[in-house]
Amino acid sequence: MPRKRVVLAYSGGLDTSVAIPWLAEHYDAQIIALTVDLGGARSVEDVRQKALKSGAVKAVTVDVKEEFVREFVFPALQTGALYEGAYPLATALSRPLIVKHLVEVARQEKATAIAHGCTGKGNDQVRFDVSVQALGPDLQVIAPAREWGMTREQEVEFAQQHGVPVAVGAGSLYSVDENLWGRSIEAGALEDPWQEPSEEVFAWTRPVVQTPNEPLYLEIAFNQGNPVAVDGEELEGAALIRHLNALAGQHGVGRVDMLENRLVGIKSREVYEAPAAVVLHQAHRALEAMTLSKEQVRFKERVAQEYADLVYNGRWFSLYREDLQSFVASTQRYVTGTVRMKLHKGACHVVGRKSPHSLYSHGLATYSEGDRFDHTAAAGFIKIYGLPLRTQAQIQGPGDGASREDQ
Repeated sequence: MPRKRVVLAYSGGLDTSVAIPWLAEHYDAQIIALTVDLGGARSVEDVRQKALKSGAVKAVTVDVKEEFVREFVFPALQTGALYEGAYPLATALSRPLIVKHLVEVARQEKATAIAHGCTGKGNDQVRFDVSVQALGPDLQVIAPAREWGMTREQEVEFAQQHGVPVAVGAGSLYSVDENLWGRSIEAGALEDPWQEPSEEVFAWTRPVVQTPNEPLYLEIAFNQGNPVAVDGEELEGAALIRHLNALAGQHGVGRVDMLENRLVGIKSREVYEAPAAVVLHQAHRALEAMTLSKEQVRFKERVAQEYADLVYNGRWFSLYREDLQSFVASTQRYVTGTVRMKLHKGACHVVGRKSPHSLYSHGLATYSEGDRFDHTAAAGFIKIYGLPLRTQAQIQGPGDGASREDQ
């Protein structure tokens, strides 16, 4: 009888490396490791070779950087999706894309199960499991780290016993996930919310004391809500993000330190580095303020919060998210133009914006020569606008904040 085949989401870290021999033993399975290249720091080929050395019968790599930007990052940017107003969702956006390719490989390899290295108290387990239920409901999901109950020391011992390559030593004090859109750092000393993150936490952003004394001005061009050029140079999505990560990081822009509410009910201290995301979200909001109506902007803010929650909670593949995306896509038809940003000492500010579809009219806004606003219409407008208040005050008394029964 053929052995069970399992496709493992493989990062090259300790948990997923140990998972290869553990799954082979406990599920009598052949393990196919899948590494998805999202623009992280690790060499994908090195990770692939490590998977094979750890016992995988096959190791597959897929470059999805442009797909990630086109199908996940830019739609979230158009939406303005920031979880709890701060987190650009770098890790959360990557998980449904990883699952998409896990399911594809599982079909190609005739596998019956998918495995991941998520623990039982994080958000990622939900994102993986729920996305598999949406795309491959017939596939079994195995999460070794939820089952084996090993400490980190026991994992290292297990790895050594099974010939899994593992670095001996203390290793990183932090848990880090990284892709093009941002770095997520947690655990270690960061678990004390009173303690300031040390500089060893950061890799993409300079400390403010080491940033240039002169500010950097950038002009970012958008076409229908998507960034397409920086300082007049047209760039593809992934290249544009890498370019902004480097420039903004040099000026200390892009650090986020927050206490966030995990889906499983835990408040968690999280630190993020996302220079390009911070700059692009600010620039995009500024262009929307110029090209969308007041009602569009205010309703879209509500949509952005709902959308961010959906992504964070692992429901990317829901029809509800697609419905919200359709509304957002409609709002972006005229979000075309250029925004000038000033980056200096850890902060970025919008200092200029222009658009061929701008709703800003100088003739209506100016108090100088060329004023085209009809001042004579104001008195009649205010009289009609205040009619409900005037009527209520005449019949029920002035609304001075006191209850009528107390008088």
